[in-house]
Amino acid sequence: MSADGGEAAARAGSPPPLEIRGLTVAYGERPVLWDVTWSAPPGLTGIVGPNGAGKSTLIKAALGLIPALSGTARFFGRSLEEVRNRVGYLPQRASVDWDFPATALDVVCMARYPRMRWWGRVPRAEREAARAALAEVGLADLAERQIGRLSGGQQQRVFLARALAQDADLYLMDEPFAAVDAATEQAIVAVLRRLAAAGRSVVAVHHDLSTVADYFAHVLLLNGRAIAAGPVRDAFTPEAIAAAYGGRLNLLEHASVHAAGRS
Repeated sequence: MSADGGEAAARAGSPPPLEIRGLTVAYGERPVLWDVTWSAPPGLTGIVGPNGAGKSTLIKAALGLIPALSGTARFFGRSLEEVRNRVGYLPQRASVDWDFPATALDVVCMARYPRMRWWGRVPRAEREAARAALAEVGLADLAERQIGRLSGGQQQRVFLARALAQDADLYLMDEPFAAVDAATEQAIVAVLRRLAAAGRSVVAVHHDLSTVADYFAHVLLLNGRAIAAGPVRDAFTPEAIAAAYGGRLNLLEHASVHAAGRS
């Protein structure tokens, strides 16, 4: 779906794929996100900001993987529990135990488990769906290889395939392009564009400012709070980038004062 198509859908009154309201998250006494309110439109959206700005935290808190002090996340206008099968998640590659004795196909099949009985072998239809997802990311020939024997870029493609095998309407991706080779990066971009063309939505944490305009239709600039958001052509401005990448210490000091006032 193009940026214009996503905006048209939003104007039509459909609930956004992801809507966050008043989200505040802290690690111990250190605020990471402060009162973030933001809606992701249909299509491809990048979340950018400096290291420690709360990008990954935003996704994890929305998914309930880490606790929030306050705020809500709604998916397609509903709670995650109501639409969990419509939401896929791609974690950071560094967070995965690559010594786990599983093949690439085994990992992708995990995404199909909700469709299966909890006992017995993986049905042929589900294994074929997993193989198709591996083929989509260019790894059909490595389906039986143990994940620890794959290169970093190949490992990232396996987990992208697992996300695709969920057949979701919204994909939340945490640094999908981190530490991958150029070929893998372009393969991921191609998959994201196919998803968007099929009417799916992607929200991806991204670190490379030079490729934001090429890869995404919309952007959220984050630095503990939402600095700017909207179509890349409108929100990804030099002024917004400067605001997102500067002044973080002052922001968190301000948030700490307010957090202390709540206690």
